[in-house]
Amino acid sequence: MTDLPSAWANAKFSDFGTWVGGGTPSKANPRFWGGPIPWVSPKDMKTKIIRETIDGITEEAVGNSAAKLVPAGSVLIVTRSGILAHTLPIAITAVESTLNQDLKALTLPDGISADYVAWGMRAFEQRILDKCRKGGTTVHSIEMPRLASFELPIAPTNEQRRIVEKIEALFDEIDAGVQSLQKARATLGHYRQSLLKSAFEGRLTADWRAQNADKLEAPETLLARIQTEGDTRYKAALDDWQTALTKWRADGEQGKKPAKPKRPKEPARIEVDVLPELPKSWLWATLDEIVSGQPRSMQSGPFGSSLKHSEFRDRGILVVGIDNVRNGSFSMGSENRISPEKYSELMKYTARPRDLLITVMASLGRSCVIPESLETAIITKHVYRITIEHNLLDVHFYNYLVQAEWVTRKAMLQNAFGQTRPGINSSVLRSLPVPILSKKEQTEIVRILDARLDAANAMETEIDAALTRAEALRQSILKKAFSGQLVPQDPTDEPALVLLERIKTERAKAPKRPRTRKVRA
Repeated sequence: MTDLPSAWANAKFSDFGTWVGGGTPSKANPRFWGGPIPWVSPKDMKTKIIRETIDGITEEAVGNSAAKLVPAGSVLIVTRSGILAHTLPIAITAVESTLNQDLKALTLPDGISADYVAWGMRAFEQRILDKCRKGGTTVHSIEMPRLASFELPIAPTNEQRRIVEKIEALFDEIDAGVQSLQKARATLGHYRQSLLKSAFEGRLTADWRAQNADKLEAPETLLARIQTEGDTRYKAALDDWQTALTKWRADGEQGKKPAKPKRPKEPARIEVDVLPELPKSWLWATLDEIVSGQPRSMQSGPFGSSLKHSEFRDRGILVVGIDNVRNGSFSMGSENRISPEKYSELMKYTARPRDLLITVMASLGRSCVIPESLETAIITKHVYRITIEHNLLDVHFYNYLVQAEWVTRKAMLQNAFGQTRPGINSSVLRSLPVPILSKKEQTEIVRILDARLDAANAMETEIDAALTRAEALRQSILKKAFSGQLVPQDPTDEPALVLLERIKTERAKAPKRPRTRKVRA
């Protein structure tokens, strides 16, 4: 806070303002609540100006509790809340109010603008948090002695007014631009879902399908081929097991006996009558019916003590979890790893390239395709790895399907269980309704979606960059405002030092308010 204009001065909050705390009247006394006096709590601090509050108290409550009246024009801040981990809520009360114990009010004398001080607090928000915040396990707090001694650059009174007017005019322009950007972003979201819905209802490729009708494999034939592939894999696994068993016996039954492969379960079925009508060359099936017949074609990662967080390390075999699965794409995200020795125990959970991943806990229903270039990795319990018949089906088609706000996704979310952390299991996944259609048409749908959604994603990236620039512009404006560079100085303005000295003199002359002991009801 150096190189200020000559008419400015640095001052502590305690030099020009008085901090007032709050309190909560007894909830057990109904005469204290429902009155006309605003009672501000953190849940009201979502706006810059407080004109009304969710709760109100009575005059009786003010006279018989720790709640104190603060004058209109006081600057309010939250001093105890989990939100203080990253944000300092600030507002001005437009009416005489009371506060709860998690807030403080700064009352100001003539010559110090409440709007100016509030904007100053926002300008130095991070510095205030860094200097005055006391961390807790879940709740953070502001240490008031430190806040009282925090210095704010004070401009002459008239310049304070000019600065506030300029900030608010510039911010109004930025707000209008941000609103337009957010509207455009929402429109892109609607466009994305409309496009996906069109794809999976068959409308996106209706003309293509008509032109290529003689080249498309019937869905019934496709399903039969998928079943045949599965049967062939199971028979091959039985042959391999029989060979291994014979060798194990020939070696004197040394080591662990080879496990006989499990016969695939009968695939889950669905009631087609309750599902929307599909194009004639499409067919409803379940996800269970299209998975590959190879072992563990639908599986989540290790549970419980099989893999503990304490076993994660910086180097070794990658562990793929929720952070790696974005909306449609794979991201490296956090790089948890395990030792090669631990991996040897968990090899059956290996992340197979070109498999579909679906998150089944916490951020439910995100999906991506495992890239072929991915290094050796395993999956965690929070995701399901789904292997489909790649020579018969396009995995990217089903990746898009999970993202669409359509029949498949709705069935997944409607069958989730758990209140605080909804989740789904293999039974839910296996019974999900999915459309079966020729791989050629699946690939054509993916081609169209890739092209159009890539363009939409590029626009969204530009919007996000513009929103970031808007926030940076706000910070630049505030920095200029409180270093004397936003508006020109007027040499006829009374210097801030004179103003602060007068405030100090008037506060010294003011009679001390006697302490009174309040009688509780």
